[in-house]
Amino acid sequence: MARLAGVSRATVSYVLNKATAVRISEPTRRRVHAAAKELGYVPHAAARSLRAGHSRVVLMPAPGFPAGPLYHRFLGDLQLALGRLDYTVVQYGSMGVDGDEAARAWAELRPVAVLVPGPGLGPQGVTVLKRSGARAVVTLGPRPVEGAHALLMDFEAVGHRAGSHLAERGRRRVGVVVPEEEGLAAFSAPRLAGVRRALHGTGAAVTELPLAYDEESAARLAARWPGLGLDAVFAYNDEYAMLLMRALQDAGVRIPADTAVIGADDLMLGRLLRPRLSTVHIDLPSGRELAELVDRAVRSPGTAPGTHEVLGARVVPRDSS
Repeated sequence: MARLAGVSRATVSYVLNKATAVRISEPTRRRVHAAAKELGYVPHAAARSLRAGHSRVVLMPAPGFPAGPLYHRFLGDLQLALGRLDYTVVQYGSMGVDGDEAARAWAELRPVAVLVPGPGLGPQGVTVLKRSGARAVVTLGPRPVEGAHALLMDFEAVGHRAGSHLAERGRRRVGVVVPEEEGLAAFSAPRLAGVRRALHGTGAAVTELPLAYDEESAARLAARWPGLGLDAVFAYNDEYAMLLMRALQDAGVRIPADTAVIGADDLMLGRLLRPRLSTVHIDLPSGRELAELVDRAVRSPGTAPGTHEVLGARVVPRDSS
């Protein structure tokens, strides 16, 4: 490869290992990469890990809940940002295990960092991961875990914003969609609690509305709507809101004249509905910010774990409420 690129073996090593201590011109880097591509060279990850003293793999367990477009967009942003910092993001399927038991499976891959979405991981699991060589363990959820960096997401605030908006619009008989899909209770329960907190003391009544994510379930709920006497509904998120809104309109319910509807996540499709869907916009951490947090923790593994509040929520009022 060195002969093909017209450089020394040391220069090839510096370029392919992305050494920062040696200054290499950009034309030389391009020649080395072109030679590597022509020869079909693929770096040896295990050897690279031995040289560095750790891997460059950031493990992100697949979520144990149905992930929507907002989460997938966040994950793509994060993968891109970590890639720019020379990390590789690997999504890991839990295969029916979770919490501390899953942590032992993750540890077998010897990741340099682990990002855990949702609740479940405990202090024992964090210890297992760190003993296996993970320099950073980051949790994304409603509460911190001892030993891990915590990105706190206040899911109750989402429901509180929606409930406050409906109360301000004079709605007093509010339904709250509670998804029946497995794994969503960790998100739907605090959102329901947030609506209850927002309406406490206003004289408004809150009705739970179990709903599966399919047209038949939405049609059955819409058929019962006149007997429920609701003048508003917080539909958990935009996807459930769009599902229910279509069923209500098919059943002759006028939106928002008869029933106001608000979702969450601020998806593009909600803006294309008629009437346009009111929503709660959720501010997730940017991929760049989280990638930089991971990188700092990897570079300074002795740093005490920090706690960061990252989820912001604000109402985007449109025509449906």
